[in-house]
Amino acid sequence: MTSENSNKSNITEERNIIFIGTKPIMSYVSATLTQLSTRPSITIKARGKRITQAVDVSQMIVKRMDTVGYVISDVRISSDSLTSQDGKQRNVSNMEIDITKE
Repeated sequence: MTSENSNKSNITEERNIIFIGTKPIMSYVSATLTQLSTRPSITIKARGKRITQAVDVSQMIVKRMDTVGYVISDVRISSDSLTSQDGKQRNVSNMEIDITKE
């Protein structure tokens, strides 16, 4: 595989991921639904305090769109050790939620 093909596959994988940040929850819900209309599955990623928003987004999609048949197919949790601004090591939790069509 050439590096060009490798870059294309990485870009495709990145487009299947919704990163949760500071925007309102409904903007992430609509972005996820837009992606799910053209792809079989989407991953919602969040870190730290944003994990609760990721759970809210996934539940809005699964519960409110139950006639479409979206399900949570996998949930992965992990933590990263990061250095804070004051130089201390901090553990930051990560969560990835996979949503697919049945």
